[in-house]
Amino acid sequence: MKIAYVTSPNRGETDQLLADVAEKLQGGGTALAGIVKALGYASGFANGCDMKLRVLPEGPVIKITQDLGSGSDACRLDPSAIANAVATVESGSLGNADLFILNKFGPEEAAGRGFCNMIGTALDHGIPVLVGVGGASKPAFETFAGGLATALPPDAQAIFDWCKLETP
Repeated sequence: MKIAYVTSPNRGETDQLLADVAEKLQGGGTALAGIVKALGYASGFANGCDMKLRVLPEGPVIKITQDLGSGSDACRLDPSAIANAVATVESGSLGNADLFILNKFGPEEAAGRGFCNMIGTALDHGIPVLVGVGGASKPAFETFAGGLATALPPDAQAIFDWCKLETP
């Protein structure tokens, strides 16, 4: 079982890093499964809490937040959109994947939902798993991983080294 996680102290840096790593790995011929942030999408909110995800390897792009209005400070995550993203990833094939990437182990995963089953399925198939983990979800992720996950610095080369893949 090979699982690692990346945490950055800077908001949005982990999303950017994992999306960039996915792009470089795919460009180098690595078969990927999972989901990363769609970086071409600009949030309509000052706090950046508006997101679309890209299903690996070829899409689609799925918006996982809902518009609650400019004055709302409630969580914008759309549980039905996250369920749709999970179902889309689950319907893809892990059979040829060299790596499974999850952009963020977030509140849904911390509650035992979201992509938890997909992480387990990938590991059961011998596919290494790379997960972005925010500070708020780190304790839940560490419990989920049972102390078996490797902490990586927020650095592309460190990720490539962990994957034992050459830098594309």
